[in-house]
Amino acid sequence: MATEATKTHPWHVPEPSAWPIIGTISAFLMAVGGIWFMHEGPIYLFALGLLILLYTFFGWWRQCIKEAHDDEHSAPVKTGLRVGVILFIVSEVMFFFAFFWAFFHSSLPILNLVAGPWPPEGIEVIPAWGIPLLNTLILLTSSATITYAHHALVDGDRSKTVLWTWITVILGFIFLGFQIHEYAEAAFGLSDGIYPSTFYLATGFHGFHVFVGACFLTVCAIRAGKGHFKPDQHIGFEAAAWYWHFVDVVWVFLFINVYFWGASSFGHIVAG
Repeated sequence: MATEATKTHPWHVPEPSAWPIIGTISAFLMAVGGIWFMHEGPIYLFALGLLILLYTFFGWWRQCIKEAHDDEHSAPVKTGLRVGVILFIVSEVMFFFAFFWAFFHSSLPILNLVAGPWPPEGIEVIPAWGIPLLNTLILLTSSATITYAHHALVDGDRSKTVLWTWITVILGFIFLGFQIHEYAEAAFGLSDGIYPSTFYLATGFHGFHVFVGACFLTVCAIRAGKGHFKPDQHIGFEAAAWYWHFVDVVWVFLFINVYFWGASSFGHIVAG
C-alpha cells in the first residue's frame, strides 16, 4: 500500500488480504454441503462452511473497523461505502419483489388466468388483527427508537445512543418471538399448497432479515458503548439503521398484502 508521502489519490488501497479467498471457500463448502444434506447426507460439511463464513465476517469487518479508526476512510471512501450499502439494500428489495410477485401471480387473475379463489379453499388463514398487527406496531416502534438513537449519536450523546439501540434490538427479538408463536399455532404447513408456500417464504425470509438486523444492531450497540462512533464518523451505525428501516418497510407491505388483503374476504372478491 502506498504511504501517505507517496499517495496521490484520496482512495484507500487495502493491504493484500486472505479474507476474500477464505469467504469463497466457505461459500463453496456451504453450497456443496447443502446439496449433500438435501440428498440425505450429513450436515457437517454445511456447518463447517457456515462456521468459516461467520469467522470471515468477524475478521473482515474487524479489519474494516480498524481501517476507519486509522483514518484510512477519506470522504470519497465514505461516500463509496454508503453507496455500497444503498445498492445492497436495493438488491434486497429485488429479492423480496420475487416473493411478492409469486404471491400475486398465484392470487390475481390479471397475472394468472387460472388463479382460483384466494386464499384457496380449505386454508384457515391467520387473522391480520391479532399477532400480525401487534408485530406491525412493534416494528414501527422500533423504527422510531433506532431513529432516536441515530439522532442521539449525531448529537454526541453516547448513553442515549446505546440505550435506544438496545431497545430496538429487544423489540426486534420480541417480534421474532411472536412470529415463532404464530408459526407454531398456524393451521397449515409449508407444503400444504401455494398459499402456505408463498406465505412462509415471504414472512420467513423477512423474519430472517429481522434476525440479521437485530444482530447488526447488537454489534452497533456494543461498539457505541465502547465509543467507536463519532458524530461525523459512524457509517457502520448508519448502515444498520438503514437496513432496519428497510426491514420495517417490507413488513408493512407484507402486513397489508399478505395478512390483510391476501387473507380477507376482500381478497376473495378481487382474486375470485
